[in-house]
Amino acid sequence: MALPLEGLSALVTGAGRGLGRAEALELARLGAAVVVNDYGRPGRDGSGEASAGPAEEVAAEIRDQGGRAVAHTGDVADFQQAEELVRLAIGEFGKLDILVNNAGILRDRMVFSMTEDEWDSVIRVHLKGHFNTTHFAAAHWRERSKAAGGAKVYGRIVNTSSEAFLAGSAGQPNYAAAKGGIVGLTTSTALALARYGVTANAICPRARTRMTEDVFAGFQRPEEGLDPLAPEHVAPLVGYLAAPAAAGINGQLLVVHGGMVAIVERPRVQAKFDSKQETFTYDELDALLTPHYADRPAGETFAAMEVLGLKRG
Repeated sequence: MALPLEGLSALVTGAGRGLGRAEALELARLGAAVVVNDYGRPGRDGSGEASAGPAEEVAAEIRDQGGRAVAHTGDVADFQQAEELVRLAIGEFGKLDILVNNAGILRDRMVFSMTEDEWDSVIRVHLKGHFNTTHFAAAHWRERSKAAGGAKVYGRIVNTSSEAFLAGSAGQPNYAAAKGGIVGLTTSTALALARYGVTANAICPRARTRMTEDVFAGFQRPEEGLDPLAPEHVAPLVGYLAAPAAAGINGQLLVVHGGMVAIVERPRVQAKFDSKQETFTYDELDALLTPHYADRPAGETFAAMEVLGLKRG
């Protein structure tokens, strides 16, 4: 019996550790040949010397299990290196079919304390990094379609957003903004590439990794069984979205963790008010909007941590 991704090739960024590693291993388990990308810097803020170690180790792990994999240690936030990464996948496996964007860093600080570099570096790695690889993968699929006389080709993009974008995260204005931008990039890409047979979706994963060790520090690991926050809970959804079975899923945002997948609706209008004259006056807006918000807590937002269903230590 053929595996779901047999004959397909995949590229996973940030795949040397945590979520990216679990996703690369899952894609390989489902039959894909994988390019494992990781810059290899030890600091979760992107600091330290780049190293080939993490990417090479995951690629070797895939090969040891009978799969096909090569490592790449370039910086996806660098436009030229992202092009080289996509070309590596095409050159090594003949084509690129699946792109999983996962690479990221954290430089947390409150908005009134954040430096320009802390803002720019996080936007660069997350949002620009997603764009760079998407740009070159999309160009590859478009050229393949043109070469086939306009026929649809096989292409899957799975991007990594975060509930920090949905719920807000007081100490992460750069990260939340980048993750919101990734959702916009995903939906735009989904519309642009659908004609070529390519889908683009985004996930908001909850997982205990080097990036989130502070966020989930208060949530206990179970004494038995798989940790509800293990990256292995996220990887199967990525594998599914990369597969032929998910051809009808495009431009979607899904939250995933601990054996749960939630489909996030596009924003809906909560209430609507019409002016009784040509345009609103201050007094009319005051009469309509002030009562509407009067019974709501100031700054009310979705509290993501309250619905994890986990116990704090």
